[in-house]
Amino acid sequence: MSLQNLLKQVLQTAQQQIQPAEPTNKKNKESGSFSLGSFAGGAASGSVLTLLLGNKKFRKMGGKAAMYGGVAAVGALAYRAYGDWKQKNSEQPQAVVAAPNFEQLPAPALEHQSRLILSAMVAAAKADGHISAEEQNLIDTELAQLNVSESDKQWFNSQLAGPADPAAIARLANTPEEKAEIYLVSVLITGADTFMEKAYLDELSKQLQLEAGLKEHLEQTALQATVA
Repeated sequence: MSLQNLLKQVLQTAQQQIQPAEPTNKKNKESGSFSLGSFAGGAASGSVLTLLLGNKKFRKMGGKAAMYGGVAAVGALAYRAYGDWKQKNSEQPQAVVAAPNFEQLPAPALEHQSRLILSAMVAAAKADGHISAEEQNLIDTELAQLNVSESDKQWFNSQLAGPADPAAIARLANTPEEKAEIYLVSVLITGADTFMEKAYLDELSKQLQLEAGLKEHLEQTALQATVA
């Protein structure tokens, strides 16, 4: 299994569609939630990420360059955000610790990082809805066009099955930096546009046991990445 390859291709195909075609249905255009119309628009643009988010949310993702850098960019952004917050909120001076070179991580560690990001992305994308059989078929069609293994596709589909589970996502994190990474990715994906998305992020923060103030700092970091 190479989830790094799967993540890379999902983000690359999305980056190629930063300016997808406008949906013809006004309701779909104004809604950030799941709908067959939004998924159909995503299928036309050829992006699994578009399918997951719908056209409106995907257009908002267009400026979030941090996501398109994959493991290295997201990991470094989260690591730096956590380090900055820790320095500002520590009673004792903290030594500045450079973020690791994520691109040179050993294969098992890189796979773990890719799993973190993909799992967080999918769960956050499902925060305000569910995926129907028709929508799943459209995603399967797009996945079939990616150069990834069957085991990767099966793993990805297993993440799509069932409701978004913030507790399960939180359990994937082994370090404070990974907790920050999961939450940062989730904010980038959802944008906290709806009540259900905000509720999901609140519960995810609770399950991650983010320290006081860190949640807001990560949200501000995500906002800055959006306009960068």
